[in-house]
Parts: sequence; structure tokens; C-alpha cells
Amino acid sequence: MNFLKTFFSVSAFTLLSRITGLIRELLVAKAFGASGLTDAFFVAFRIPNLLRRLFAEGAFSQAFVPILAEYTNKKDKAETKQLVDKVATALAWTLVLVCILGIAFANYVVYAIATGLDGNAEIFSVSVLMTQIMFPYILFMSLVALAGGILNTNREFKIPAFTPVLLNISFIIASLFVAPLLEKPILALAGAVFVGGLLQLAIQVPWLKKIGMLPRISFNILGAFRNPGVRRIIGQMIPAIFASSVAQVSLMINTNIASWLAHGSVSWISYADRLMEFPNALLGVALGTILLPSLSKAHASNDMEEYSTLLDWGLRMTLMLAMPAAIMLMTLPVPCTTTLFHYGRFSDLDVAMTAKSLVAYGVGLTGLVMIRVLAPAFYARQDIKTPVKIGIFTLIVTQVLNFLFVPFFAHAGLSLSIGLAGCANALILYIMLRKRGVYQPRKGWGFFFIRVVAALILLAGASLWIADQFDWIGMKSQPFMRIGAMALVMVFCGIVYFGALFAMGFRVRDFLRRTK
Repeated sequence: MNFLKTFFSVSAFTLLSRITGLIRELLVAKAFGASGLTDAFFVAFRIPNLLRRLFAEGAFSQAFVPILAEYTNKKDKAETKQLVDKVATALAWTLVLVCILGIAFANYVVYAIATGLDGNAEIFSVSVLMTQIMFPYILFMSLVALAGGILNTNREFKIPAFTPVLLNISFIIASLFVAPLLEKPILALAGAVFVGGLLQLAIQVPWLKKIGMLPRISFNILGAFRNPGVRRIIGQMIPAIFASSVAQVSLMINTNIASWLAHGSVSWISYADRLMEFPNALLGVALGTILLPSLSKAHASNDMEEYSTLLDWGLRMTLMLAMPAAIMLMTLPVPCTTTLFHYGRFSDLDVAMTAKSLVAYGVGLTGLVMIRVLAPAFYARQDIKTPVKIGIFTLIVTQVLNFLFVPFFAHAGLSLSIGLAGCANALILYIMLRKRGVYQPRKGWGFFFIRVVAALILLAGASLWIADQFDWIGMKSQPFMRIGAMALVMVFCGIVYFGALFAMGFRVRDFLRRTK
């Protein structure tokens, strides 16, 4: 497998997902702005998202993919298929129970995550209703994660990378055509989440059939839980749940704090988070997605040279691409925010407040992306406990930083705390890998880093200069001109940064990498 080609392929589909995601956020911002009702939606959506990351992208994937890779490499297809069937049965019925309980006790769930909303009965009740509508999303997305893990292990990365596009399309249709028909238009967004989750699951089915790995969910629940492979996965999931939940608990606490700040604070952070997640997903998720199966295979084959080389490649790619993205978030917060969100009811104040959060996220972006590369190095070795311990420490650091920053920076202090704590998390993960001898850096890191920093300095100056040539707020009534100006800024910055790297000796062939 050509690693660089696969990375760009996955990144291309991830880019499509993020572009449609930004269109969706633009439409939501234009239709609803940043208000108590949008706060209610973002709170409600955060609850199934939290569980999705916990059960699906988080603990489950971290435990499932390495063990599935082991079965694929060491056992026959029949045993691997049996594992898939048993895992699907155990996962599906567990999540059905979670969904039933979540719908029944949605009011308590909303109160736990955003106590500040309880002061407004209308907003609180709407948030509870939307939570109930969206709760089945966790079931759909957990099965999507199962399917994605199977496909990625079989080196079919494109479909799992494409599926989020369907959720965004669902949002776009709901915002444009369904919301105007409802007495409470915001409810259309909750329906979009339900439909989008169902569509993401449905698109996986033909591809699973193609490789002969379509899971069969049975009613023999006890038999599924008795399967040795399932029990191993559960054994790995228990610490992985703690690892995944630490970040989500931190996010929940931050949401709760934001709900006590000025109205719109939850929305400002959410809009900034959407912009921050663009490079985070494009780089971190794409790299983590292709690294985990390959690292798991190298570990199963006891090929530590291959393991270390793969990780080194991932770290170089991360620094070369994540650091310029961070610089651009910090130097272009207003251009980014106005181009994507400054329409309809999204006010000048909303721009200023969202931009503050975006700058704060930019400070920690590189660390957040690095976690996506470093954590799979532990998961591939079926070591979940180390990230748990580091995650708990990070949670404590985040809340200490909240205590220090929120009184001075309000909602932006919450974003800054997450970013800086993410940097601390990544640094400790790196130190532990080095200390255990799992990762040995290849030659040339010093010269590589110096050249990247030099290009970053040029990029920062170029982005600040060209952004100052346009009146971003004043172009609200000229959206196409503003979009064109933003495209010009991005192209100019790209030419400056990559041109500087090229002038200093960087070549694409230096990053070509094939896995066995």
C-alpha cells in the first residue's frame, strides 16, 4: 500500500466531508444565528456525539481494530467472520438498551450537561426533545464504526471517509427545505441527525458484502458475550472507555461552564470548534485512520522497525501540515469566520466572539492533531491503560487552566484550555513512546524542524499582510467577493509556505512510504 497516496485519498474524502460540513454550518448560522435555541441544539447534539465518540470512534474502535487485525493476520476468514458477527450482536443490543434509557431519561441527561439551560423552561424543553430525537444516532454510528473498522482493516479507506458527507447533506436539506415548514424550525436539525446516521450505516452495507464481512446480528446475546474475541475486546474497551471519556468529560464540563456565560457562548465555541476540526480531521483523523491498521499489523508481526518507521512518517507529516494550519487559524480568525458564517442572523458580535475562540484553538491545534497520531501507537500494541492515565492528568490540567483563563477570556478561555491541555497530552504520549523504546526517530529531524519553522515565520507574515488588504466585515453584502478574497488568501499562503519548503529542499518523494 502506498502510504502517501492513501493519505491523500482519505484526506480528499475527509476534505469533501468538511466542506459539506462547513456549508451545513453556514446554513445553520444563517438560519438560526447564535441564540438560546441554537445553544439548545448544540447541547442536545453534543450528548449523542459524546456517546458516539465513546462507543464508536473512541473506546470501541481502539479496542476492536487491533484485535481484528490480529485475527485477519493470524486466523482464517471463517474465524474472523465469526468474531465480526459476535461483536456486532453484542454492540447492537447494548446500544439499543442505551438508546432506550437515554430517551426515557433525556431531561436528566440535558440537565447534567448544561445546568445553565434549566433557567429557561422553553430552551430546556426543546433541548430535551431534540436529545430524544437524536439518541438513536449513537446506535447507527456505533455500527458505522464497526463497519469502518472492518473496511479499514481490509485497507478499504474511502467509504468510511466518505460517510460523514451524508450527515452533512441531511443537515443541508433540513435547513433549506424542512425547517421553514415547522412551527419550531430548530427541530429540523434534530431530524437531520437521525436521518444522517441511518444513511451512513446504509451506505456501508454493499461494501461489507463485497468483502464477505457483512455482520449478522443474532438474538443469542449471551453467546456473543461469551465469545473469547468479544471478551478480549470488552477487556480492552473498559480502560479505553476511560481514555475516551476523559476528553468527553472535559468537553461536558466546558459546555456546562459555557452555559453559564453570556447567551451564545456555547454556539460561539461550537462554530469555532467546527473550523478547528477542519484541519484536525483533514490531518489527524486521516493519519490516525490509516496508521492504526498498519501499526496493528506491524505489532502482530513483531516488526518493530516497520512500526517505528511508520510512526516517524506520521509525525513528520503532522508537523509539516498541522503547524501551518495552526498559524492560519491564529492569523486569519476574522476572515475564516466571516467567510463561512457571517450571513443572515450571524451578527458582527458573533464574528468577534467566534474569532476569539478560533485563535485560542489555534494555539493548541498541533497538539490536538499529534494526539491522533501518537495515541494509535499505544492502541496498536493493545495498551489502553497508558493513554487513560495520561488522559486523566489532561482532564485535571484542563480544569486548572479553565480556572485560570475563563475569568479573563470568558468562552475563549475554555477553547484555550482544551488546546493547551491537548499539547500536554501529546507531549506526554511522545515521551512515553521514547522512554519505552517503542519509537526511535529517524535521522534528519533537527534540519527538518528548522526548515519548517523558517517556512512558518514567512507564512505568518504573509497571512497577516494579505488579510489586512480586505474589509471582511464590510463584505457581508458581497458574499461571492468575500469567498473569492478568502480563496486568494489561502492560495497565496499556500504558495508562500510550500514554496519556502521547496526552496529549502523539501520534495514529495521524501515522504513516499509503502507498507507491507
